[in-house]
Amino acid sequence: MLKLSCNGLDRVHSFAQCGFSARPACVGPRRRRSGIAGFRSPGVKAFPVVAVVSDRDGAVASRVESEAGTLADRLRLGSLTEDGLSYKEKFIVRSYEVGINKTATVETIANLLQEVGCNHAQSVGYSTDGFATTPTMRKLRLIWVTARMHIEIYKYPAWSDVVEIETWCQGEGRVGTRRDFIMKDFATDQVIGRATSKWVMMNQDTRRLQKVSDDVREEVLVYCPREPRLAIPEEDSNCLKKIPKLEDPAQYSKVGLVPRRADLDMNQHVNNVAYIGWVLESMPQEIIDSHELHSITLDYRRECGQHDVVDSLTGVEMIQGDAEAVPELKATNGSAISKEAKQQFLHLLRLSTNGLEINRGRTEWRKKAPR
Repeated sequence: MLKLSCNGLDRVHSFAQCGFSARPACVGPRRRRSGIAGFRSPGVKAFPVVAVVSDRDGAVASRVESEAGTLADRLRLGSLTEDGLSYKEKFIVRSYEVGINKTATVETIANLLQEVGCNHAQSVGYSTDGFATTPTMRKLRLIWVTARMHIEIYKYPAWSDVVEIETWCQGEGRVGTRRDFIMKDFATDQVIGRATSKWVMMNQDTRRLQKVSDDVREEVLVYCPREPRLAIPEEDSNCLKKIPKLEDPAQYSKVGLVPRRADLDMNQHVNNVAYIGWVLESMPQEIIDSHELHSITLDYRRECGQHDVVDSLTGVEMIQGDAEAVPELKATNGSAISKEAKQQFLHLLRLSTNGLEINRGRTEWRKKAPR
């Protein structure tokens, strides 16, 4: 993967601020990618594209551009794609984002997905208050909340690796929207992860779910692909499979988990990513030592507040099928992953006080590559 020294990172940010187009010499020799998108030639005046509005046939009808971007816009290594229907951004994995395996943690990857999704919403002119709401939604005090998140990681990036994440959203029936992601190694253009998520509308005051109205749908779909585009093929995938409830007593548990102040997001409830950490808290240590997480699916059922106490339950789920290799699925060392080498677990997060479900989860683990 493309790796940059700390000094190199400073230079990249300096070039991004100054607005150079050609690949900076300090980044290293040109390999498979020609440069970092978003740089431009000295002296060329350019304004960031805020939104590209397309017609029903998918052709670009108009390009909405701002006359001056913020400092964050100029430094951020992300932008809408040419057709305006998706957004790409590059991230450098920081030292504090890697874990015991010396690679980015799944929480780091989930945070990057959340960041690129929020930046996409801002780039098309949605509100910047953390809710990514349209004008109609703000008028009716509606917000988006996550209903399901599914993440697959084929290869974990390491410290100083550069990853590029593309995201786009599209309609999902009458009750919500879907946001998909593809994560690539920027140096090689290799796909190293995919994700998909489902979002539903909730009234900010009553906390009740609400169907997506035609007015909101029209505001959202203008920035969506005309034809369905799925990051993860739905056949033979866990992304849509129902997650059964894990019954108590579970094989493994971690009780009495308490949200920290740092776990709260700008909407005053526990951030989606914090649930991932709670789910992994009850995983058996022998699996953590010998395996790495291949995929995680979470169904969000209830909000969690700062003063709630949470129990994390985990149990083994039997995998149906034979031990044939899964096509196009590679472990970190590049070898094919077989169903025989993977282990699957069910998870349940619940309130300690009354046992009410917060979310259900499923994780799939593959053997770590020998060192």
